[in-house]
This record gives sequence, structure tokens and C-alpha cells, in this order.
Amino acid sequence: MPAQRVRIDKASPRIYKQLVAVSAEVAAAAEAAGMSRGVIELVNLRCSQLNGCAFCLNLHAQAARAAGVSDQQLDVLPAWREAPGLFDDLERAALEIAELVTSLPPHHAADIAYDRATDVLDETQTSVLIWAAVTINAFNRVSVVSGYEVRHRG
Repeated sequence: MPAQRVRIDKASPRIYKQLVAVSAEVAAAAEAAGMSRGVIELVNLRCSQLNGCAFCLNLHAQAARAAGVSDQQLDVLPAWREAPGLFDDLERAALEIAELVTSLPPHHAADIAYDRATDVLDETQTSVLIWAAVTINAFNRVSVVSGYEVRHRG
């Protein structure tokens, strides 16, 4: 039987509330930068896929659909580079940033990814997307380390 996990969001609620506040700031900044909620949800999903966070995948897949992300985009998201016609330039740049921030590749690979993304993004968009990836990575870690599980919707 797995060890009982400390639900760190419950054990340290003031800290968790600050993380939620950061997430709200990121959402507001994304909107101000002209990025749709769908773009941010693609970032949330791709980071959560890479981190293996089932709880966040479940939550953000629903949010992505509500934000207009198509089922087809969700179906192929792990292989987004192989489906260039399904993702526009902004979405592709956002996914590039999501993977860069989540995997932290060696510097030369990071530079290549960063350059590809910033060919499309301005400074504000780049900053907001990096913050979006940093924030969802933090939430992924809270969920995974705390042992949050997906409940059946049925």
C-alpha cells in the first residue's frame, strides 16, 4: 500500500493561495498580451503531459475544450511537431516554450528552442508563456507529490 501523502496545498494553504494568485496574474497577463485562454491551456496540457500529472491533465483538458481547443488538437498534442497544420504559429511557439521550460534541455538545445519560439513571440508574450509554464509545472509538482488522483466523471 502506498504511503499516505501530505497534501501540501492543505498543509500550507497560505503558500498555495499565493500560487493560485500567480496563476491568476499569468492568465490576466496572457489576456492583456492578446493570447487566448486556449493557448495557455495548450501550455498547461503539454507541461502536464511531460510531468505525468494525471490530475492536471484531467482538469486542463476540460478547460482547453471550454476555451475552444479542438479534440483533434488534444488528440495529437504529444506529437504536435508532426501536425503543423493543426497548430498556428503562436500555438507552436507556446508549445516550444512549454517543452523548453519543463524539460530544461542542454543550453545549445534550449537556445535553438528559444530562438524558434521568439521568432514568433514578442518579449511580453515570451515572458507570459514562460510564466505560464513555470506556474503549471509548480501545480504539477503539488499534485503529483501530494498524490492527487483523478476521479471518474461517470
